[in-house]
Amino acid sequence: MSSSSLPATERLPFHDSGLDVRKRVDDLLDRLTLDERIAMLHQHAPAVPRLGVGAFRTGSEALHGVSWLGVATAFPQAVGLGATWDEDLVRRVAEATSVELRAFHRHRPPADGDAPTSLQAWAPVVNLLRDPRWGRNEEGYSEDPVHTARLAEAFCRGMAGDDPRFLRAAPVLKHFLAYNNEDDRCTTSSGVRPRVLHEYDLAAFRPVVASGAATGAMAAYNLVNGRPCHVSPLIEDELRRWAEPTGHELFVVSDAEAPSNLVDLEHYFDDHVESHAAALKAGIDSFTDHGLDSDTPVGRLREALDRGLITEADVDRAVRRQLALRFRLGEFDPDLDPYASIGPDVIDHPDHRALAARAATESVVLLKNDGLLPLDRAASPRVAVIGPLADVLHEDWYSGTMPYRVTVAAGLAEAVGEVVRVSGEDRVELRSRTTGRLLGDTAFDVTDWGDDVVTLRSADTGRHLGARHGSLVVEEERVKSWDVHETFVLEPVADDDGAVLLRNVLTGRYAAVDQADGRVVVTAGTPGAAERWSREVVRDGAQEARAAAAAADVAIVVLGNHPLINGRETQDRTGTSLPAAQEALLRAVAEVRPATALVVTSSYPYALDWADEHLPAVVWTSHGGQETGHALAAVLLGDAEPAGRLPQSWYRGDDDLPHPLDYDVIKAGWTYQYHRTAPLYPFGHGLSYTDFAYRDLRLSSEVVPQDGALDVSVTVANTGARPGSDVVQVYARATAARYEAPRLRLVDFRKVRVDAGDSEALTFRLPVDRLAHWDVDRGAFTVDPGDYEIVVARSAGDHVLVARLTVTGEDPAPRAVLDRDTRAVDFDDYSGVVLVDATRATGDAVAPVDPALPATLLFRAADLTGAVGVEVEVARVAGSGQARLEFHLADRSLGVVDVPVTGDRYTWTRAATRLQGAVDGVHDLRLSLHGDFRLAGFRLTTSPPAADGGATAAGPDPA
Repeated sequence: MSSSSLPATERLPFHDSGLDVRKRVDDLLDRLTLDERIAMLHQHAPAVPRLGVGAFRTGSEALHGVSWLGVATAFPQAVGLGATWDEDLVRRVAEATSVELRAFHRHRPPADGDAPTSLQAWAPVVNLLRDPRWGRNEEGYSEDPVHTARLAEAFCRGMAGDDPRFLRAAPVLKHFLAYNNEDDRCTTSSGVRPRVLHEYDLAAFRPVVASGAATGAMAAYNLVNGRPCHVSPLIEDELRRWAEPTGHELFVVSDAEAPSNLVDLEHYFDDHVESHAAALKAGIDSFTDHGLDSDTPVGRLREALDRGLITEADVDRAVRRQLALRFRLGEFDPDLDPYASIGPDVIDHPDHRALAARAATESVVLLKNDGLLPLDRAASPRVAVIGPLADVLHEDWYSGTMPYRVTVAAGLAEAVGEVVRVSGEDRVELRSRTTGRLLGDTAFDVTDWGDDVVTLRSADTGRHLGARHGSLVVEEERVKSWDVHETFVLEPVADDDGAVLLRNVLTGRYAAVDQADGRVVVTAGTPGAAERWSREVVRDGAQEARAAAAAADVAIVVLGNHPLINGRETQDRTGTSLPAAQEALLRAVAEVRPATALVVTSSYPYALDWADEHLPAVVWTSHGGQETGHALAAVLLGDAEPAGRLPQSWYRGDDDLPHPLDYDVIKAGWTYQYHRTAPLYPFGHGLSYTDFAYRDLRLSSEVVPQDGALDVSVTVANTGARPGSDVVQVYARATAARYEAPRLRLVDFRKVRVDAGDSEALTFRLPVDRLAHWDVDRGAFTVDPGDYEIVVARSAGDHVLVARLTVTGEDPAPRAVLDRDTRAVDFDDYSGVVLVDATRATGDAVAPVDPALPATLLFRAADLTGAVGVEVEVARVAGSGQARLEFHLADRSLGVVDVPVTGDRYTWTRAATRLQGAVDGVHDLRLSLHGDFRLAGFRLTTSPPAADGGATAAGPDPA
């Protein structure tokens, strides 16, 4: 029933569409009982029939099309959309997705007791692709914060629509913050020092929130500096502060089961009542916990209120944010909502199919081409399409159900006629050594996904072998479930040549023969109890592929990953190499058919050293959705331009990448900004079928003040014989920085399409603050005066034009450390320290990684003139051995502070000592930490401490 049709006696102020939304929200909030308000804090907020308020659910998945709800248009993975570098295209993809989400919302009947499909879309993912081994690499746009923020804002605007009052859908940014590993993701801590926090991780979120395009955010599973993201002060201090000028508050939701993780996995709080209260006070507005069971989380929050851990004001604040969003989504104004009439005909609409094809095509990246591509239809009539991904499309966890599937082989066949399709997979029979029976009464096609993990697909039915409820079954057409039951390891038996054991990856159990009835079960816990199987190859996949390639004019080898195997949510990749079987297949084909193009279809980068050295052409696309085959065929045949550019670096196979849990992009050397070894394919790389020339790089001013701006102009000319696209990338770098500056940093980009023989003059507006770095002394962004270079490039590794720029202003003063507190985390350099939480609610501190080894902090250019003493803020639990903190310069020791026991890691005290001798001038100050303790900060004093080397009263919260 619409509010306008209610009887006058039932119409209440919150029904009045003419009132200011804030007044309507306040009126509705005041009419809700306390129990009704608390109930709204769960993901599944119940209806309030007495007020005509419907049930509401937070969250639908819509990363690259509507997912989990049935057939819907499937666009390329987010990393593929990132490869387009096309903000308008990404906006249009999001618009189509939100239109289909509206159709599901209105026309898909809710399940019993559930709300209609949520119009709050849990997308886009704004986490940066720091490490290409991240299992969820497919979900992000880029390793670069500027690139990511631009595309994320475009996606949010497409989801939200253009109506000034109502939202078509409400985009939620995932996952806040510094989340880029899956292994033990709920218990690992991302160590993020202030420079990395502000210049890198926050930098991807900040512009999207500040633009007003995002309506919410989801907290991440991991911890940051020892504190779970679901109780992070950054939710209020950063996210919500950025949103204030937009006039709308962010609606912040938890990730699934993360509130319970605060106790169950992380042991950060002693009980769930305390943890839920802390999350609510930290800014979590909706608890996705315990599925449909609202009673448990709501009961915890109710008890938190009864125990005085939260107040009604805390509850009201969260509910108010939810209600404000629901008003913006048109729930209370269906007669005015411009999107309320969207019907089911929009799902898989022809326009959306065309958009899916365009997005898939624009995301294809040509990594290498020695002239093989585009294929000449006349000269290459016989095409062999080979590989485990040649004639199949896979859905990832956040894909919808594809309406149809155009594989690479199908797309090429449609374009050129008949093609030869060969998977290159071995077909094997597994026969029980005990019974002599054939496993499953069928032969299996074996797909090797690397790390010895395989899937087995029936040669008779095409369905996968799986382990369910302790038995082996052949039933699933495709692998797509949270728990993957269909992956196995064929383990050779050392003392029995030709025999293998069959182990299920999910359960870790081996196949065995039930002695009672001869059934094959998956219950054996050890190799000794497992059945031995004779493995007979009835079709040699590599031999079949070689024969097909030898008989063809050109071979297209399609390799890559399955999005739910060996690299997915909950599981990181172990490396960047292609699966060994795929690499062997590629080499076997190339040996007999030099005219071989490699097409990599994957969720993440691979190390393609051999292919780059030996093959004439290499192409990459993400899993591109339903139109993958049409897109690749168009690019391979030259009907479309390879317009994609890499959104992340593709490293070489022998590149020793940093540890996955080293989140310090600066010191570890992550991404194109700081990596010290040239990658195989750099960030922004991508070739074209035409040629582009850049000329006439001009700066509107070569000297600008720190608070100024300038125009960067350049002309792009298409000097080739066909129209094409290029991404003009503008980078900057400081040439003589006092800090460890990025080797290069993207500051702007634009995708242009230029006809053959034409040129286009481009102008980029460059505010000087895009050159800023986070100044740890001032606790703010600062543009240092000095010399910079503006680089116009085709990629981070292909610099075309360079212009020099001088920024004027006052030189930075030495670091001020006298009679003021300096936070320990505001160091310039360090070794052997880990960043930790100062309290459960706020503040960061440092501690030695290994208390048995010294750790160091460096504070550069500190003005020590007049310093005679030092005070430190420390916490230390009782333990063996001594703990001390040493202060010294390059040539001498200044003093040693003995660290007292405080009894708890969150109990802080101040200790002090007199310095050894007078100190004058500006010096690099080094601190050495010895023993097991935490350091929140220090203060150099111009007067002697009250008690040398002794503990003082407990210090203030070291926030």
